Amino acid sequence: AGVRLAPPAHAEKKKAAAPAPAPAKAEGFVQARPAHVPHISEWVTNLIKYPNPLTQGKLSEVVSVDPAEVIVQSIAVKEGDYHDLPTFRRAGPTADIYWEPQEVRACVVTCGGLSPGLNNVVRGIVTTLAHYGVDSVYGIQFGYKGFYASDYLQLNARRLHLSHHTGGSMLGASRGGFDQTKIMDAVEARGINQVYIVGGDGTHRGAQKLHEEARRRGLKVAIVGVPKTIDNDIGLIDRSFGFKTCIEQARKAIECARVEAASAPNGVCVVKLMGRDSGFIATHAVLSSRDVDLCLIPEVPMITEGPTSVYRHLRNVVRTKGSAVVVVAEGACQESLENTNQKDPSGNKVYADVGSWLKRQIQANFTKHSMECNIRYIDPSYIIRSVPANADDSEYCTLLAQAAVHGAMSGFAAFSAGLVNNRTVMIPITMIGETSPRKQNIGRVWARVVASTG
Repeated sequence: AGVRLAPPAHAEKKKAAAPAPAPAKAEGFVQARPAHVPHISEWVTNLIKYPNPLTQGKLSEVVSVDPAEVIVQSIAVKEGDYHDLPTFRRAGPTADIYWEPQEVRACVVTCGGLSPGLNNVVRGIVTTLAHYGVDSVYGIQFGYKGFYASDYLQLNARRLHLSHHTGGSMLGASRGGFDQTKIMDAVEARGINQVYIVGGDGTHRGAQKLHEEARRRGLKVAIVGVPKTIDNDIGLIDRSFGFKTCIEQARKAIECARVEAASAPNGVCVVKLMGRDSGFIATHAVLSSRDVDLCLIPEVPMITEGPTSVYRHLRNVVRTKGSAVVVVAEGACQESLENTNQKDPSGNKVYADVGSWLKRQIQANFTKHSMECNIRYIDPSYIIRSVPANADDSEYCTLLAQAAVHGAMSGFAAFSAGLVNNRTVMIPITMIGETSPRKQNIGRVWARVVASTG
C-alpha cells in the first residue's frame, strides 16, 4: 500500500480557488493528511530564514528531514480501504530555521508530578539549543507558578553536566499555579521567545492557552511541549518517557511481595502501584513479573460475588500454591470506597487508599470462610517514579528533547514532541488535550494479564 501526502491544512486556507478534486480511488492507497502544526509565519510578518547551523562544522553530517515525510498514526489499515489517514509531521532538523540563534531566549519548565527522565529532557533541550548556537536558556522553578513567583535559573552544559544521572527534577515540579496573564506578562517582560513545557495533559491544556495568548499579542514566541506522565495515559504517543523505568521499579516491589507471601503460611501480599485512572503500570508490571495471581485496575470492575469472585480466586490460589500476590492500581475499586471529596492543586480528585481497604477485605473474606491468612501490604508509592531513568528511557528523553528544539527552531509552535510508531513527530498540543487521559485497552493486553494471573 502507498501513502499520498495531502497539502497541510493551513496551506489550503490561503488558497481562494476551489479545492482540487480528490484523486481517483486507487485500491491499496490511502491519503495522508498531516495534522496541522501552527507556524510562527501565520501571525508574525517579515520573518527571515537562516541556514541551519547544524549543517556546518562538526555537525555537518546532520541530515534534514524531508518536509513531505509524515508518520501514520495507526499502522493497522484494512486492505483496499481509501480514506484520509491521520498522520503527523516527522520531527527533526530542517534546511532552514526561522530564528537567529543569538536572538533566542529560551526557558524550560517541568510541571506536575515527577517521572524518571525529567533531568534528561531538560539537559537534552539545553544541549541541543547549544548546538544551534543558543546560549540564553533559563530554568523555571517549581512549575507554572515559577514564571512569576521565583527566580529564573541560568542553564548551561556545565550546570547540567551530571544532572541526567539523578532522579527528580533539578528545576522542581509542582501542580497548579497556572495564570495565563501573569505567565505571559513575565515571558514578554523577560524577552523569552521559546518556552519548553514538560508535563501531562493538564499542563498541555495550559500550554495551548499560552500559545493562544502569545498569538493574540502578536509575539514571536514558540510554545513547545514534551509529554510527561508516569501513568502512561497521554493519548496518541507510543509511551511516555520514564514508563519503562517505572515498570522496572514496580517489578522489584512485586518480587519482594512474592518473597513475603511465600515465607508465611497461607501468605497473601498486596502491592499498590500508581495509576489513578488507568492501569498501564499495574498491567505491564504484572506481565513483566509473571509472579502475580490477581491484578486489579480502574478499567475493569472488581467482581466480589459468584464463581468469578476475586476472593474465591485468591482462596483457590492459596490452597493450591500456598501463597498469593495481588497487584492493585491506586484508582481501582473506587466505586466501593468512600468518596474523599477532595482535590489536588491540579483539580484531580483525591482517591481513598484502595490498598489498605483491599487488605482488610481479603482478611475478612478468608476469616469468613474459616481460612488462615497472613496478609502483608507493600506500597512503593513515589519510590518507583523518583529514580533516574534507565538506559532505554534515557535515550528516549534525548530523542524527545532534540525533536522539541528542532521543531521550534524550524518555526513551528503549539506542538508536543512525541513518539508515534517509533518515530519522533510533532503533535498539535490541542490533540494531546483531546485524547488524554487514555485508558488501558481492555483487549489483548488484558487477556495476557488474565492468562498470566490464572
